[in-house]
Amino acid sequence: MSPHQFPPGLSAAEVAARQASEGYNELDSGQGRSFVKIALEVVREPMFLLLLGAGSIYLLMGDVHEALILLGFVFVIMGVTVLQEHRTERALDALRDLTSPRALVIRDGSPTRIPGREVVRGDILILSEGDRVPADGEVLSAHDLAVDESLLTGESVAVAKSVAESGAVDAEAVVAVFSGTLVSSGQGLVRVTAIGSDTELGRIGKSLQAIENETSPLQREIGLLTRRLAVIGIALCLTVTLLYVIFRSGWLDGLLAGITLAMGILPQEFPVILIVFLAFGARRIAQHGVLTRKLSAIETLGETTVLCVDKTGTLTQNRMAVASLQVGESSLDIAAGSDLKELPEEFHELLEYSVLASETEPHDPMEQAFHRLAQEYLANTEHLHADWDLAHEYELSPDMLAMSHLWRIPGHRHQAVATKGAPEAIADLCHLTEPQKQRLSAQAALMADRGLRVLGVAKAAYRGEAWPEIQHDFDFEFLGLVGLADPLRAEVPAAVEECRQAGIRVVMITGDHPRTARAIAARAGIDDRKILTGTQLVELSVAGTESFRAGIGGVCVFARVTPQQKLAIVEALKADGEIVAMTGDGVNDAPALKAAHIGIAMGKRGTDVAREAAALVLLEDDFGAIVHAISLGRRIFVNLRQAMIYTLAVHIPIIGLSILPLLFGLPLVLAPIHIAFLELVIDPACSVVFEAEEADDQVMQRPPRSPQERLVSLRHISLSLIQGTMTTLVVALLYWLVLESGIPTPQARVMAFVALIAANSVLIFSSRSTVAGLRHTLSGINRVSYWVLGGTVLGLLAITGVPMLAEPFGFAPIAWRLWLSALGIGACSFVLYETVKWIFFKGSTSVKRRLR
Repeated sequence: MSPHQFPPGLSAAEVAARQASEGYNELDSGQGRSFVKIALEVVREPMFLLLLGAGSIYLLMGDVHEALILLGFVFVIMGVTVLQEHRTERALDALRDLTSPRALVIRDGSPTRIPGREVVRGDILILSEGDRVPADGEVLSAHDLAVDESLLTGESVAVAKSVAESGAVDAEAVVAVFSGTLVSSGQGLVRVTAIGSDTELGRIGKSLQAIENETSPLQREIGLLTRRLAVIGIALCLTVTLLYVIFRSGWLDGLLAGITLAMGILPQEFPVILIVFLAFGARRIAQHGVLTRKLSAIETLGETTVLCVDKTGTLTQNRMAVASLQVGESSLDIAAGSDLKELPEEFHELLEYSVLASETEPHDPMEQAFHRLAQEYLANTEHLHADWDLAHEYELSPDMLAMSHLWRIPGHRHQAVATKGAPEAIADLCHLTEPQKQRLSAQAALMADRGLRVLGVAKAAYRGEAWPEIQHDFDFEFLGLVGLADPLRAEVPAAVEECRQAGIRVVMITGDHPRTARAIAARAGIDDRKILTGTQLVELSVAGTESFRAGIGGVCVFARVTPQQKLAIVEALKADGEIVAMTGDGVNDAPALKAAHIGIAMGKRGTDVAREAAALVLLEDDFGAIVHAISLGRRIFVNLRQAMIYTLAVHIPIIGLSILPLLFGLPLVLAPIHIAFLELVIDPACSVVFEAEEADDQVMQRPPRSPQERLVSLRHISLSLIQGTMTTLVVALLYWLVLESGIPTPQARVMAFVALIAANSVLIFSSRSTVAGLRHTLSGINRVSYWVLGGTVLGLLAITGVPMLAEPFGFAPIAWRLWLSALGIGACSFVLYETVKWIFFKGSTSVKRRLR
C-alpha cells in the first residue's frame, strides 16, 4: 500500500487525549515486586518473626553478645532470601523486555513505529508477516492475512483474516485480531478497538486476580511442628524454672535456667533449614535451566501426583513439519529425523507446487515447512524456480479455503498456477468426480487420524492476458495431499515415561482437535484410551461438581478445551486430593498455571502473563527439565526429613542436660551461650551437609508421597528420641563421673561439652543411611561433610583452648588427654546409633535407602 492510500489515522492531539483518559496499552498483572516489597514479605513470615523474637529475649536478658550473634545470623538468612527473589524478579523483567512488541501505526497520515505500550484505541495498525499484534482490533483491509493465535486458543494452525462485509454476519475470529498473537503471513490494516486490560489477553489476566496463592503442604506442616514445639518449649521452661526454685531457691537463676532450656527447644532451626534447602535447591535447579519464582514450589514438586501439560509449544515444538505426502495411491511418510536420502520422483511435483503456492519468504509455519523440505530434497533440480516472477495472488477467504499463486515463466507464453488449501476446497477447484472425492476424503481422514494438518495441492497452466477474477476459472489438475505435523519435542517420550515410573499421571489439555490430541498423546506415551472434549466437559459441569470430578477421573487427554475449562480441570484434580503441576506457555494457560500447586511456564516462547502466573519458568523450554525438577524436589524432601530428624535428636540432650543437673543437685552444664554455639554453628552447618546429599538411584522409581504423609512421623520422632536420649545419658554420665573424680566444675563442663559436640557430629554420619555398618554409613560422603566436621573441631578447640574465648562459656583449660578422652567417648556414641538403626530398620539392604 503506497503512502497516499493510507487513511489519516489519529492526530497527535487525539493520541494525547486518549492516553490521558484511558492510560497506556499495558497489563497491570499485579505480580511485579520491588526490592522493598520483597523484603517486607520476608520480614512478615511467622518463622522469621519467631527468630527475631528469640533474639529480643536475649537482649532483655542482657546477653548482648549472644543476641547479636543470633540476630546477625537471622539477617544473613533474610538477606539471602530477599536477594534470591529480587534476582528472580529482575530475570523476569529481562524476559518481559524481550517480548515487548513495537507497533507500526498511522498518525497524521504517516506510518510511525512506536512502543506497543503507546498504542491507543482508534489507532490504525499496519501489520506484516512476523509482527506481534499489540492490541485488539478490527480488520480494515487484508492481503493473505493469517494470524497464529495459539497463545490464546492452543491451536497451532494460523487463522485467516478478512474484512467484514457490509450487512454480513462474520465470525469475530475472522474479522478481528487479538493482542499478543503473531502475524504468520500477509499484510493488513487494523483499527484498534481495545487496549491493555480490555483486550482478550487482558481479560484472561484479570481472572488471575481472583485466584488465591496457597502455602505449600510442607510449609503448613513445618509451621504446625514449629508451633507445637514452641508450646512444649514454653511448658518445659516453666517446669525447669519451678524445679530450680523448689530445689535450689533463687528466682533469677531459675528463670535463667528455664530460658536456657526454652532457647534450646525453640524451633528456630526449622525455618533456617527449610530456607537453606530451598535456596540451595533453587540454585541447583537453575543449572538445569529452570528459574524459580517461588521457592516453596521446589519442595512441592517432589509431591506432584498429576502433571497437566498443554500440547502446543509444551509437548510439541510449535514448528510445523511435513510428515506425509500422498500422490494417487502412493504415500510417503517423512518422520522427524528420518534417514530418507532422496525423495521419490513421483512426489517431486507435489512438493514443487506446494512451494509455488507459498510465499517466497514465508512466516507461516506450514509454508516454512514446505520450503525446508524442498531445500533438502529438491535443491539443484528443475523443480525449484528462483527465476520465476509472482504475477498475482488469490487470497484465502471464508468462502474458498484455498489460495493460489500465478507465476510468470521466463521464455514461456503460458503462466503456471499453484494452489493449496483444505482438501475439499481443492477437490472442488479440480472438479473431481464423486468417487474421486470420496477416495480423497478417505485419504485425508487417515492423515487426520494421525494428528496431521492436511492440505490439498493442485496446478494449472494459464495462457490468457487478463487474470480471472476467481480461482474457479482455472483448469486445475489435482496433484496430491500433504500432511503436516507439529513435531513432538525429542525429550518428551522419555520424560513422560520417567513420570509414569515415578507414579505421576501426565494429563494433556489442549485446544486442538481430538484426532490431533490422540495422535500426539500416543507418540508422547500419554494414556489416550479415553478422551474428553470441551463439549463433553460442558455436559459434565451442567450435571454438577461431583459429576464433573467423577467424569474426569482417570482421563489423561482433553481436547477442544477452553481456558476456563483448563482451570476447572485443575481445580477438580486439586479437590480430589491431587498435587497438581501445570505446564504451559500461552495466555490461555495462565489461570490454570496460577491455580495449580506448581505452575511451570515456558520462558523462551511463553507470554508475560504465563510467566507471571507460574512458580517455575523453564528458560530453555526443555520439557525434560521438569523431570529433573521433580527429582530434585523428591531429593530435597528426603534430605530435609533427615535434617529434621537429626535436629530433633540433638535437642534431646539440651533438654536432658538442663533438667538432670537440677534433679541430682549438680552444677548446670549449659548456659544460653552454649545453646547459641550449638544452634548457630552445628545445626545450620549440618543442614548444609544433608542438603548436599545425593539422591538414591530409586528416587524416581517410587510413587509420590501421600499429601497426608507427615514430614516427620511418629516412627521418626521415636528414632530421634532414642538417639537423643542415648547422647544425654553418655554425656550426663561422663559429667557426673568427672565431677565425682574431683575435677572442678569449669573443666568438667568442658569435657561434657566436648563429648556432646563429638556425639552430635558422628550422629550426622549415622543419619545419612538407615543401613547399619561403617561400610554403608561412611560410603559416598560428600566434601561438605568433611568441611563441616573440620570447622566444628576447630571451633571447639578455639572456645575450649583460648582463654579469652573460653571465659564467656564458663570453661577452664584442661589437659589434652582429658580433652581427647571426652572427644573419644562422645564419638563412641556412633556404635549406639548404629545399633538403634539396626533394630529400627532390620533387614534393609539398600546402601542409600533413606529415612522414609
